[in-house]
Amino acid sequence: MYDFDYAKPQSLQEAQDLVGEDKKLLAGGQTYLPTLRQRLAMPEMLIDLNAIDVLKGICEADARVSIGAMTRHAEVAASALVQKMVPGLATLAGGIGDPAVRHRGTLGGSLANNDPSACYPAAALALNATIHTSKRSLEANDFFQGLFTTALDEDEIISHVTFPAAPCAYMKFKQPASGFALAGVFVCRLEGSFRLAVTGAGQDGVFRWSQAEDALNADASFRDFKALELEPDMIEDMHADADYRRNLVQVATQRVVQALAQL
Repeated sequence: MYDFDYAKPQSLQEAQDLVGEDKKLLAGGQTYLPTLRQRLAMPEMLIDLNAIDVLKGICEADARVSIGAMTRHAEVAASALVQKMVPGLATLAGGIGDPAVRHRGTLGGSLANNDPSACYPAAALALNATIHTSKRSLEANDFFQGLFTTALDEDEIISHVTFPAAPCAYMKFKQPASGFALAGVFVCRLEGSFRLAVTGAGQDGVFRWSQAEDALNADASFRDFKALELEPDMIEDMHADADYRRNLVQVATQRVVQALAQL
């Protein structure tokens, strides 16, 4: 570590007054604290959001589930409201990392970081969740802009995220040590149409698999996903090459679509 200023605002407005260039927000810290220890980031100030109560909690609002940005993964997984209205999201949250990560990591931190192997971006994109910030509201379709990149401005803070109620399911093949997705697929049926998002596999991060969506919307019983093309370039690393990940996406899609059919 190295010297930097530390602030722990008690309100969203106080945090908003502090943000700016070379000042970084701290949510659950599951990604950013290791980054600091390795000196891969050197902010002038660290702004800790953990004391801001308005950023926490889960409720129903206008037939949608509203989840505060500082809500922990474990709370999302255990929420009866989420399990009822967005069941795939509860499954997803319950499979993130390990118990220590699930009790510290947050929804807002995951979305803002937009790690290409994180789980929440797949749910947000498939459901076209709305990401509400201290300045505006953004649909997930417009929020994710590539590897570790989002539409957030430097002085913008995610306050909460709203998800539409929908039959949905999630399945991932995880990297055993980290729990990150080698390939994860979230599928939902929203307003009569299938939407499907993939994480952990694409070089540019989370993406919608349009060919699979088209096939399912034409025939809900479609299952031959190995016959479909996966357009994005796949990640290749020490854990899996591109062909292996492509196969994982196809298999995960078949399984998660079968799970959705049973809801």
